Amino acid sequence: MYYLRLLLLKALKSVILVTILVINGTVALAQQPGKIDAIYSGLPWYDQYGKVVSAHGANIIQEKNLFYLFGEAHTDTSNAFVGFNCYSSKDLYNWEFEKIALPVQTNGKLGPNRIGERPKVMKNPQTGEFLMYMHVDTLGYKDQFVGYATSRNITGPYQFKGPLLFDGKPVKKWDMGVFQDEDGKGYLLTHGGVIHQLSDDYHSIVAETNKQITSGFESPTLLKKGNIYYFIGSHLTSWEKNDNYYYTSKSLAGPWVSRGLIAPKDQLTWNSQSTFVLKLAGRKDTTYMFMGDRWSYPRQLSAATYVWQPIRFDHDALFMPKYFAAWNIDLKTGLSIEKNLAFREINHDNPQLKFNGTWNESVTDSHKVSRSDAQNASCSFNFHGTQIGLQTVVLPDNGYANIILTDKNGKVVVKNLIDMYSKVPAARIVFLSSVLPKAEYKLTISTAGERPNWSDKKKTVYGSTANHITISKLIIKE
Repeated sequence: MYYLRLLLLKALKSVILVTILVINGTVALAQQPGKIDAIYSGLPWYDQYGKVVSAHGANIIQEKNLFYLFGEAHTDTSNAFVGFNCYSSKDLYNWEFEKIALPVQTNGKLGPNRIGERPKVMKNPQTGEFLMYMHVDTLGYKDQFVGYATSRNITGPYQFKGPLLFDGKPVKKWDMGVFQDEDGKGYLLTHGGVIHQLSDDYHSIVAETNKQITSGFESPTLLKKGNIYYFIGSHLTSWEKNDNYYYTSKSLAGPWVSRGLIAPKDQLTWNSQSTFVLKLAGRKDTTYMFMGDRWSYPRQLSAATYVWQPIRFDHDALFMPKYFAAWNIDLKTGLSIEKNLAFREINHDNPQLKFNGTWNESVTDSHKVSRSDAQNASCSFNFHGTQIGLQTVVLPDNGYANIILTDKNGKVVVKNLIDMYSKVPAARIVFLSSVLPKAEYKLTISTAGERPNWSDKKKTVYGSTANHITISKLIIKE
């Protein structure tokens, strides 16, 4: 009977793992996805349950043989705080959901209808305690301060302690980050380039190490290579992307020297905003991984994605000269390399693609594409394989596209909302399914009839000017 119960228990666990529900209308998988083979930027990522990875404004810390990703959970209906998520990974490619590390509080500053953003976690080297820092605010962004939470376990649950104090007063800033130096000292970074040194236990601030460098300078991100500190920030453009820039210094106290942009001009930091840089040291080299957010207001759960890229150095200058759609990191050697995408391509004018509704063919940014903004316009394609993706030309008048992948019985395997908007035109892969069992599938792409669009406190309007969706080609792995 013992062995029978054991077998039944294992079978029950398997059923739980492969029975996935549609949550927030974003993803539905009939079974666990297969292993992803690279870091893919600008795409929805999926956890072990097939749900979209929701972890923006994030950072990563390594504990033993695992990487832990902490970031903002989101919904598609409001920007209100719904918790900070924790994911783990052995390879930085495949992420498993651990838990909501810090949930919405029943009341108070991180209670319902409040803002919680940019969670950053560090482990205190003296106490072994894990500390999480975050921007806390009202929905109207009128009560900003840096808060903190603590946990003895890396995955939480974290206990919210309230504001982080300096001289007995809260730090009333919004965009923030953290930095842990080689000597174990911890620092709080806030917009404008201000650096505060944390106490030995990381529970308070003991000094203002560096005063403001410049106005703006949001999403502050700091790294150190050799004896040089690199301080990355972005301009003030609300959810819109911009050309992030950086300063260098041999001391956290400065002086800081302006060094220009971290990616080619007018590429808007590959359509992202900095949040953290992860150092990956190996036997032969060290890769510094830029972590950026590709926000997609208001559909921040379904359509917002991530841009993770290897940083290159030339003496004391850093740069990301080329966008890698996919790349690999060897964690043992520390070497990173662009990945060659071995997919079969199906161009937009292939007769096997079935278009419904009104579509127009055009040449956009030197690419031949099919475009539509007609209500209920769709394109479908039947294929036999294990993975399918979509390449488009992101454009200022593109909106959201609905993507549905079904099996031969019509059961939904993957369902996503995809953001095709960009202020700067570029050919990009915007969707790649999970790795699935080799079988017959049908991909359907349709107009959602909405667009990323918003205004800031000054009522400046940002985002797309129309609801077009654009199809360049499909990519298939058989």
